[in-house]
Amino acid sequence: MAILSTLQSKKSLPLDEKWLLVPAFLKVRGLVKQHIVSFDYFVNQEIKTIMLANQKITSDANPNFYLKYLDIRVGKPSSEEGLNQIHDKITPQECRLRDMTYAAPINVDVEYTRGSQRVIKRDLTIGRLPIMLRSSKCILKDLAEEELARVQECPYDPGGYFIVKGSEKVILIQEQLSKNRIMIGRNSNKDLQCEVLSSTAEKKSKTYVIARRNRYWLRHNQLTDDIPVAIVFKAMGVESDYNIISAVGLEEKYVTAFAASLDECSANNISTQQQAINYITTKIKARKYGSPYGVAASSNIPVPKEHEAVDFLSTSMICHIPCNDGNFKMKAIFLGLMTRRLIQAELGECDLDDRDFYGNKRLELAGSLLSLLFEDVFKRFNSELKRVADNSLGKTLAAPLDIVKHMRQDLITHAISNALSTGNWIIKRFRMERHGVTQVLSRLSYISALGMMTRINSTFEKTRKVSGPRSLQPSQWGMLCPSDTPEGEACGLPVLRLLFNSGVEDLQNMHFSHINNPNYHQVFLNGLLVGTTLDPARVVRAVRTVRRSGLLSEFVSVSRSLPLRAVYIASDGGRLCRPYLIVEDGKVLLQPHHIQELKEGQRIFEDFVDDGLIEYLDVNEMNDANIAVYETDVNAKTTHLEIEPFTLLGVCAGLIPYPHHNQSPRNTYQCAMGKQAMGTIGYNQQKRIDSIMYLLCYPQRPLVKSKTIELINFEKLPAGANGIIAVMSYSGYDIEDALVLNKASLDRGYGRCLVYKHAKGTARKYPNQTYDRLMGPSLDPLTRKPIYKHKVLDQEGIVFAGARIYSKQTMINKHMPVVSQETSSPTAQAVVPGVRSIEYKDVSVTYKNSLPSYAERVLLTYNDEEAHLVKILLRQTRRPELGDKFSSRHGQKGVCGLIAAQEDLPFNDLGMVPDMIMNPHGYPSRMTVGKLMELLSSKNAVLSGRYHYGTAFGGDQVIDVCNELASRGYNYLGKDMLTSGITGQQLSAYIYFGPIYYQKLKHMVHDKMHARARGPRAVLTRQPTEGRSREGGLRLGEMERDCLIAYGASMLLMERLMVSSDEFKVEVCSECGLIGYHGWCQNCRSSKSLANIKIPYACKLLFQELQSMNIVPKLDLARYT
Repeated sequence: MAILSTLQSKKSLPLDEKWLLVPAFLKVRGLVKQHIVSFDYFVNQEIKTIMLANQKITSDANPNFYLKYLDIRVGKPSSEEGLNQIHDKITPQECRLRDMTYAAPINVDVEYTRGSQRVIKRDLTIGRLPIMLRSSKCILKDLAEEELARVQECPYDPGGYFIVKGSEKVILIQEQLSKNRIMIGRNSNKDLQCEVLSSTAEKKSKTYVIARRNRYWLRHNQLTDDIPVAIVFKAMGVESDYNIISAVGLEEKYVTAFAASLDECSANNISTQQQAINYITTKIKARKYGSPYGVAASSNIPVPKEHEAVDFLSTSMICHIPCNDGNFKMKAIFLGLMTRRLIQAELGECDLDDRDFYGNKRLELAGSLLSLLFEDVFKRFNSELKRVADNSLGKTLAAPLDIVKHMRQDLITHAISNALSTGNWIIKRFRMERHGVTQVLSRLSYISALGMMTRINSTFEKTRKVSGPRSLQPSQWGMLCPSDTPEGEACGLPVLRLLFNSGVEDLQNMHFSHINNPNYHQVFLNGLLVGTTLDPARVVRAVRTVRRSGLLSEFVSVSRSLPLRAVYIASDGGRLCRPYLIVEDGKVLLQPHHIQELKEGQRIFEDFVDDGLIEYLDVNEMNDANIAVYETDVNAKTTHLEIEPFTLLGVCAGLIPYPHHNQSPRNTYQCAMGKQAMGTIGYNQQKRIDSIMYLLCYPQRPLVKSKTIELINFEKLPAGANGIIAVMSYSGYDIEDALVLNKASLDRGYGRCLVYKHAKGTARKYPNQTYDRLMGPSLDPLTRKPIYKHKVLDQEGIVFAGARIYSKQTMINKHMPVVSQETSSPTAQAVVPGVRSIEYKDVSVTYKNSLPSYAERVLLTYNDEEAHLVKILLRQTRRPELGDKFSSRHGQKGVCGLIAAQEDLPFNDLGMVPDMIMNPHGYPSRMTVGKLMELLSSKNAVLSGRYHYGTAFGGDQVIDVCNELASRGYNYLGKDMLTSGITGQQLSAYIYFGPIYYQKLKHMVHDKMHARARGPRAVLTRQPTEGRSREGGLRLGEMERDCLIAYGASMLLMERLMVSSDEFKVEVCSECGLIGYHGWCQNCRSSKSLANIKIPYACKLLFQELQSMNIVPKLDLARYT
């Protein structure tokens, strides 16, 4: 909090316009650019890499047969209609309206053998890939505003999502633990362990070194039991005890700690490499032969056990470290390093790693998730082709096999669109099963869509009661907001070459004892140990210099750890990076003339990066840097300067005026409520037919805005209105945050909104030559006019545009054919319309809302399944009523408690009457000082005719606003003298009075109101159903039951819990106490002693379920007879 309190008082001196770098950054990077760059990398690069890795298909049946992929590419979005009729141009809006998938064909060029011929075919489609909007393959890419209007798209729509079967889907950014890094922690048994999550294109595995009973053990999921680390060293060819200890460390503390582990070798009588391999062989789990996708061709040949142990050491254990020609030296060095770290943690020389530290996290974006999925599906596609080839080539065929004719498009298409529409990412090869990866893009407001695109989905289970992942990490400072994620291995070889030129010695030429020499620093590249150096500062300096000169990717990070004597270089994708101004020798390299060039359009943001004035730092490198927040904080030790402190806050928090004056939970509440505020969702909102859409009739721009509001174009698509607020108590209807609204303001349109919903029906053709019919309205036999139910239908059986629809009226009069038993029998002929009579069942779409709606638009079209589609857009206009929810931008929410007539409300000396009255008790405990400041600034903004700024850690100063108010003849503190509208006398206190920006939230009383006297019941328990949508009852729960018991209201209890719920008459045998049926007790074989009683049906059901478990409950009726 100390930082926050000082942030506002410090002002930047010469570079007061450096905030202009932020819009320049967003112009280049954008808020959702990371999704789009990631997808582009997948369709342009990654997909080719996957194809090359699975390039050739051969057959076991015929060695001469092969199919080889020459090229793969993704085309432009198109639609398939009818029998392979491909329409080239399709727009996203058309896909939304017609419930289609916005997808492009995946085309390949192949070379294969057909008999003895070699054939080359080009542009074969193997499937369709959904295309991300605004990506390089999308038709909206680089379109001007006029062209976007022509295709009915909003210029401020961020893109970065997919359209699958008409619904907008987002692949959320997935948060993962960093791969290939050493992590020290404790396991569930509280033992210290060193863990490495290895990941390569072929394999993923976890390797652990565990400290237990003063010894060190290796654990892996392919092993039945833990193995002593010393034995693993021997199996990798490090046979002498001296070399094993050298790999861990020759200092006395390491020798002492590791000595007991060496005894394990002699205890198990192991001294040579072969003996160690034989020992590991006994600990390997039995292997399942046969690969799921035919990856290993000769799968069913058993492998000698000894080979399995060598295979485990080379490909499974720490699999990210390559093992060339049986040379395990690099793996042995890494295993020694893991053990050494574990000993250091035991001795307290280094801290345990924090799994929640953001430098240990990586973010997976749409591109990397889709490449995993595509690789899996592509392997399945190839194995299917291989299976067809093996089956066909083993037989004698009339014509040679043409494998291209067996390429099924639907396999890849369905797998990808299924994953996107359900959000289930299941990849058997990596045993990966993730749910909720994609979600429907929230279109409640423009902000909710933007907020969802920039959200990060943690794989952490929500149900676990752990505070670590939930708490705010210092390492997240400035990261979980406008940040950038590099994609793919942007560099590799150039870094290595640079390192070896900067005094890094190659590991291959070194002995174990050199690696752990206290004078040497180890150098890691993406978790891989690549060498050691005597001068770590020189290495760090060299990497940074080359990066700033533009010869190395700007996202390469280099950091140094003194306790671990290591230099870490990272170039892997998924790291959050943040741009900073570079400071050298206490001076900021960026000068005012650079900003002037930016304003004149001579520079873009990337130019500053290329010229070495700005650089990106990731979390690990930030730990190495000394970053000043304001220019006045810069001193000789400062390395970097924040561009602007307000960028610490994200999209949703950036809307709040003066957030640094609010209690922090209030800002959190506003972030949630800002997404529920009604407003405008885009310029194309009148062209959309969404399942639900809330629009404010008269949205306004806020009088007090922030820099973020300008940057994200919130002013163009606002969500709220400026209302005049009086902070005072008025009647008793404003307690507990309730608001008193002015009826005249509501009549003028304050808070009025439109609620759009849609109704949908499809008319299909069935395989038996029958089809759905849309029937005209049924006529009343007497008046010859349409019956009430069909009053709004036209002659085609569809509601006409502009019709006013009431509850239970039909909107689409659809009838479905019912095939009777005789026509579906094997002897019956096919149903031919007009020849045989067909029965039709009424499956009409009816209107189910208590308030009437208007049919605004009716759309008749067809989807990609060749079914006719009818969509009706329904509109309701609603004005605020009692119970509707409102909120200011400071987390101060409240419902409407009273709508008062204007003449009863207080007014000031200018005759102004407030739109809202708010209870002053909402301020002291909530401490939302920002709201008080917003009222002052808004009042002054209205009087001065200019917008005020309430930007975080800055904005207009309150004292300046107060002075300006006073100079205009208003009260210095923003208070007014009000006169009561009821008594006509002046109120006895000054009232805080002025405009505040209020949001109307989607929670309206009409959508929540619910009661019932009778209605549907559940089939199983015969009790009333639950929930408003199912016309359910209101539950009388256990606590309510206890209350009634305490009151002694037993008849009321019986009436509520049985008579009005599930009363059931049942016959019970008074002899044996069991339930009888139809006057007969099966147990007594008698009908003499049956009594009729009433019990709840659920009670009868429980008795029967208990009987099925051999528990026999008996009813004792003796005392009642």
